[in-house]
This record gives sequence, C-alpha cells and structure tokens, in this order.
Amino acid sequence: MPLSTAVSSNLNQSSPYNNSMDKQSLRKEIKNKKRQFTSQELCELSFPVVMRLLSHPRIKTANTVMLYYSLPDEVDTHTLVDSLLMSGKHILLPRVTGEGTMELRRYTGPSDLAQGAYNIMEPTGEVFDNYTDINLAVIPGVAFDKDGNRMGRGKGYYDRLLPKLANTYKIGICLPFQLVEKIPTDEHDVRMDEVLF
Repeated sequence: MPLSTAVSSNLNQSSPYNNSMDKQSLRKEIKNKKRQFTSQELCELSFPVVMRLLSHPRIKTANTVMLYYSLPDEVDTHTLVDSLLMSGKHILLPRVTGEGTMELRRYTGPSDLAQGAYNIMEPTGEVFDNYTDINLAVIPGVAFDKDGNRMGRGKGYYDRLLPKLANTYKIGICLPFQLVEKIPTDEHDVRMDEVLF
C-alpha cells in the first residue's frame, strides 16, 4: 500500500488539486504553498516526517540506505543522514553528473560533502553502482499522491535513477501540503512503495 498505515488517516489533509491539473501548474501551486512558510516552519514540519521514517520497520532492518541531502524547501534530512550513519548503516547520496543524470556515492560523514550542482551539498565519496544491494531508497519530490505517484522538479534526474532501483523498497517523503489527490503520470514514471508525510 503506497501510504503507510501510520499516516493514512491523514489523507483528508491532502491538497485538493484536481485531476486535470498538469504537472507545470501543480509545481507552481506547491511552490506558492511553500512560500507561505518560513524556513523555520518548514523545518518544524519536517520533524514528524523524519521521526516516522526513523521508526519505520524498513529503515530499522535496512543495511544500505539511499537518501538525499535536502534543499531548504524539502523535508530536512541533514540530521537523519548522520543519525543513520552513526547507527551503522551504509549511506548513499546522489551526485549530479550531467544534464538529467546522477550517480550514487558513499557517505561517511560531513567531510564527504562539497557544494555541487544547484548549490546542493553533494557527496565526494566512492562511487556506488551495485544497485541490487540497496535495501531502502528515501526519495524526495515536489508532490506525491495517495497511490505512490511522484512528481519531481521536471529535470528528470530521479526519472533516470529510479528504474535502476527496481528491487529496492522506495519511500517517498514530503511535507503534508505536498500530498495531493492525483498526479498526472507518464509511462516511465516509477511509483513509490509508500509515502510518508
């Protein structure tokens, strides 16, 4: 089931975007909603999402976890990344390699980070390409729907990466206002196994 039972009761909080809204319009709507919050408020909204993720059975049993190092308008993962690393898990973070392409690199601590594309802090550790060893992938998005469909920023980075994670359990994480009724989907779109918000 794409929505965790722990949070599925919050479905009525999903934003009332209609089915005919295209992705560009939906991105604009979500961007406008984000602007209504201060950085501190967005950080506070992130906390319960991160706590749900930390208590999730999948993250407790995973050995190798793919995460992302968040931008200011995403669920804040900075503390989460280090917390999971300290608990003994192997952490992988994406690094932009070109237009629409990313690779995964091992993260072994803050010294592994350097400013990269789009001013994102990116890993400088060793390249990781054994995708079948990844037990869990935590995926950001501009919006998700109750069926696990994801909409990104429109650059295609995750569209190219996600098919390589066919056997990996994928959890999308977002702030409550980023969960919408329905996202327009394309043939190549990869669904999440679950969405936490």
